[in-house]
Amino acid sequence: EMRLVESGGGSVQNGGSLRLSCTASGFRIDSGVILWYRRPGRGGEEHDFVSGVSDDGVASYADSVKGRFTISRDIAKNMVFLQMSGLQAEDTAMYHCAAVIGSLTPFWGQGTRVTVSS
Repeated sequence: EMRLVESGGGSVQNGGSLRLSCTASGFRIDSGVILWYRRPGRGGEEHDFVSGVSDDGVASYADSVKGRFTISRDIAKNMVFLQMSGLQAEDTAMYHCAAVIGSLTPFWGQGTRVTVSS
């Protein structure tokens, strides 16, 4: 079974940092694209793209997080990380990682919540 599990969320003050982890099982993270999305608020359905890393390691970022967030991966551990610094209130959201593997239907983890307070 292919699965993603996020961890590392929490509550921080404005300007703080967190590192999110996405642990994959049942597939190799370098076999496809791993993405981070976030869902602001509670109960909303919209997911905003945050960052992604391709199978060959190319990173991409939303304009809103460029220069503050860094995506990385550890292929041996089959994990993808999102280092977040300079956190702001508008970064408060549920963060999910997602995998796009070939022609398979993309799938998501359950998410980890990030709360930034002033």
